[in-house]
Amino acid sequence: MSAVAEQTIQEYVDKVGRKAKEAARALARSTTAARNEALLGAAGRIEARAAEIAAANADDLAAARQAGLEEAMVERMELTPARIEAMAAGLREIAALPDPVGAIRDMAYRPSGIQVGRMRVPLGVIGIIYESRPNVTADAAGLCLKSGNATILRGGSEAIRSNGIIAHCIREAVEAAGLPADAVQLVETTDRAAVGALIQMDRYVDVIVPRGGKSLIERITAEARVPVIKHLDGVCHVYVDDHADPDMAVAVAINAKTQRYGTCNTMETLLVAASVADRVLPETGERLRAAGVEVRCCPRALPLVEGAVAADESDWGAEYLGPVLAVRVVDGFDEAVAHIARYGSGHTDAIVTADHGRAMRFLREVDSSSVMVNASTRFADGHEYGLGAEIGISTDKLHARGPVGLEGLTTEKFIVLGNGHVRR
Repeated sequence: MSAVAEQTIQEYVDKVGRKAKEAARALARSTTAARNEALLGAAGRIEARAAEIAAANADDLAAARQAGLEEAMVERMELTPARIEAMAAGLREIAALPDPVGAIRDMAYRPSGIQVGRMRVPLGVIGIIYESRPNVTADAAGLCLKSGNATILRGGSEAIRSNGIIAHCIREAVEAAGLPADAVQLVETTDRAAVGALIQMDRYVDVIVPRGGKSLIERITAEARVPVIKHLDGVCHVYVDDHADPDMAVAVAINAKTQRYGTCNTMETLLVAASVADRVLPETGERLRAAGVEVRCCPRALPLVEGAVAADESDWGAEYLGPVLAVRVVDGFDEAVAHIARYGSGHTDAIVTADHGRAMRFLREVDSSSVMVNASTRFADGHEYGLGAEIGISTDKLHARGPVGLEGLTTEKFIVLGNGHVRR
């Protein structure tokens, strides 16, 4: 790329980092109105250039298929007209959200006479490293802008054309709103060395958010000198309890698996209590088969699902990201929770039950970033949670957990107000 042709990768990434740090200082003092203007302007530009974005995306898709990328990854790359419109709608929704920056809480006088409280502030510079999904360019940039953070976007080489046009729309809007265009920067080289340089750049970057396959996230977690917000796997479960309504159970399970295959909140294992298995599994299996899903069953489930194949141990911890589902019959609630604890990834797990006590136990005992009752795991999403969008999903327990929206991209600092007070 021209921006890096006469520089080393390290020199180029350092330059990007310096510009981001300068932009972050400008964003920290910017007004909510200016940031909202940038978001709304970006939404309008994405809509105005929808045909151009779609054409670039078609080129990316063709190149990805020619390179032999897995179909699940290709599907995540695709920008349909609805997905392009959803990017614009997401930016407008982010603009409409309350601005968390500058909020002050818990101001209180201390015996010394000083007032002590906390103020919510941006993290600073956020590096986003992602694969496949070009919509992440808009979602991540939008959330970072609204929360007062500069962002460095490093998308996958497979979507470089799509990402470039989307980022250009956003930078134009940011500049038109009187903010520094370098508040949003797309790394313009596909050289993987840029990732290594970015995650080591703790002088300029405050947080790294990786979004992609397990190998990418493991590498970043192992090598980064910058704090990382991440999840490794989306091994999500739906447990159909003894007290579940069979029709509801079937509906939730089918949606959790088939509404979209290549997402981290898609159900990968269905657990069914033995007492209701013969009322749930035959119909569920029939509908999965009609949808083209391969079902891999434990010995107790296998006779109840026509056309299923036998599961092995590796299936219980698998994230398929495709039309494959593992099914296991369990003796009841305790065995289901134990299975989730052993094989789950701490992402999203759901119970279908009419028993309030069981539901509350599931919410307390399942240690995942999202835990659901009588709802599809596909709802584990920043947009569905009212966050406008998400920059990623965290299964960590410190700072941010679950879908990471505006609040997850800020932190708090103590503030102290005095009137010439000195400590005695």
